Amino acid sequence: MAEQHFQQKLSFFEKAGYSAADSAANFVFMTMILFQSNFYTDVFGLTAGAAAAILLWPRLWDAIADPIVGILADRTDTRWGKFRPWILFTAVPWFVVMILAYTTPHGWSMAAMIAYAAITNTMLMTIYSMNNMPYAALGGVMTGDVNERAKLNSFRFIAVNVAQFIVGGFTLTLVAKFATKHAAGATVGIADKQYGWQMTMTIWAVLCLVLFLITFSTTKERIKPINKEKSSPKQDFADLLKNNPWKVMWCWTLVHFAILSFRGGALYNYYHHYVDKVAMFDLVQKLGLVVPTGVSVSGWFWRLLDTLGLLVHGDATNLANSNVADVFNSFVNMLGTGLTIIVILLSPSLAKIFGKKAVAAGGFALATVGSLSFYLLSPTNCWGMLAITAFVSIVYAPTIPLTWAIFADVADYSELKTGRRFTGMVFATIGFALKAGLALGSASFLWIMIGFFHYDTKLPETADAVQGYRACSGLVVGILFGICTVLLMSYQLNKRTTIQMADELAERRKKFAPETPATA
Repeated sequence: MAEQHFQQKLSFFEKAGYSAADSAANFVFMTMILFQSNFYTDVFGLTAGAAAAILLWPRLWDAIADPIVGILADRTDTRWGKFRPWILFTAVPWFVVMILAYTTPHGWSMAAMIAYAAITNTMLMTIYSMNNMPYAALGGVMTGDVNERAKLNSFRFIAVNVAQFIVGGFTLTLVAKFATKHAAGATVGIADKQYGWQMTMTIWAVLCLVLFLITFSTTKERIKPINKEKSSPKQDFADLLKNNPWKVMWCWTLVHFAILSFRGGALYNYYHHYVDKVAMFDLVQKLGLVVPTGVSVSGWFWRLLDTLGLLVHGDATNLANSNVADVFNSFVNMLGTGLTIIVILLSPSLAKIFGKKAVAAGGFALATVGSLSFYLLSPTNCWGMLAITAFVSIVYAPTIPLTWAIFADVADYSELKTGRRFTGMVFATIGFALKAGLALGSASFLWIMIGFFHYDTKLPETADAVQGYRACSGLVVGILFGICTVLLMSYQLNKRTTIQMADELAERRKKFAPETPATA
């Protein structure tokens, strides 16, 4: 007999609209993960130590801000609901600060530059918390149907991966394109790259503003707290500490998001300094992405690729100042994200059959194997890099929406045990772990490179540094994936218990729901 459970369907339009805001958030999030550490060291002009501090402290503040926002969001009460207003009122500040954070002042002292970077990064992270924490909690109150939540999060993470595809695939190439145009025929210098970053981030900021407004206008909050009794933040947090599934997911989130920022910084350097440029050139040439010297680009498709900076001009004899590493890095990012978008569609079906916990644990275990094998690749094995990237993307993809659906299950568990729902506090504390993980991941990459591999931002291709990029991209990332796998295996809420929990809460809500007046 098929298992029966509470159902509360959402329309395609609402699920798609909900996904827009997380797509917007990923224009900041993925830029931060993939490129921010290298922006600060290679473009903004900071030392590795200063960059590590600026990546660490604003994100740790951001992690502290998440619970504060969660407390305020849980106590927000407007005609638009608790969480939607936060998305609306942070949209314009997000737009402005996002541009400022990737603008490089000219003629300032190093102390002033460090202060500017710290202030703008802190502002960006604070607005990120004020927007994204309530957004994450919004998904937990749009429906109480566990399968519908999995579908909602699949929509969300398809949109996320479209944004990640754009950021990973086009950011570096657009920066290079704007920089070349700004140089006006001269050799591209640091000021030109700074201009390229400012213009590229302005484009992303405009997209963010539009996407936030779409989410606000298309979503609705349906789940209301059963118990109207007021509680203090201290009581909410004390109850949360009794929630064992929350403890596991808090630790898992800390390690998981440390992986993402750590891997982003490591792989940028891996592709730009470890991988052989001639081998990359040969591969992109086989893909048709090379335009020989003296040959003009024809056809609308190739002109579009050239406009986006995805074509390499010249030949293999002059690669020192070539964009071949940018193009190869962008292609790898697009391959991984493209596969993720396709495979992520299987996530709801896999969760329905095996349960969220089993699918997530299995995906992370396989990602552990794939990441460790990355260390074995030689600098010329570009096809191996593509193959392992594809494998890790395929096995990791189904876990992405499911882990966020698991957070909503954790909120349900708290409501089941305490009789009170504090979704904002659950997601805010998870957000604390997320931001702390991002901070520690970015900073620890630079710390490991400085401490073990004598990393100097002005000498990025020394033998020690190159081996550091290799070790960090493979061994360290693989070990961290393994830790996540163990944590997921210890998580208590499996498929059967989440269904039973959802059904019991649905019955409780029916009892406390206001009666609908009879109509004649």
